Amino acid sequence: MDKRTNIDQLIEQFKSLPGGLMPLLHAVKHDVGYIPDDSVEQIAKGFNLSRAEVHGVISFYHDFNTSPTGQHCVQICRAEACQSMGSRQIEAHAKKSLGIEYGETTKDGKVTLQPVYCLGNCACSPSIRIDDDIHARVSAASFDQLMAELRSPATTHAGGKK
Repeated sequence: MDKRTNIDQLIEQFKSLPGGLMPLLHAVKHDVGYIPDDSVEQIAKGFNLSRAEVHGVISFYHDFNTSPTGQHCVQICRAEACQSMGSRQIEAHAKKSLGIEYGETTKDGKVTLQPVYCLGNCACSPSIRIDDDIHARVSAASFDQLMAELRSPATTHAGGKK
């Protein structure tokens, strides 16, 4: 079954559900790995919305991406509490050590780096999330250790895609 047919089936499943657009987008991301740009019109028609309305929802929420991501998603908190405790230094270190900017994926396809604007872990700043796991009081050294574990072929990370 192709991607387009699968998305059509998901649209049918969620279009009559009040507020069904969000669960649909999560389902598409789960099944496909991202929200393909070419599916925006398909989703808009299925929900009787404009392309702009669907795109607005996709671009507003950090959970949705419109291109494939790496095996693991690493998010660095950029909220004020984390910034005051050193997240900007972690951000600079992460970009340099991974060799990528926000929204990019490492050449080996293992890690996509994303900003996030609060992980709800303010008392333990600075924080990052790797897939579904939040890590507190992250330093450059602990970031490097976490990345080494992610990139190790013998290690699978909870919540990570295989």
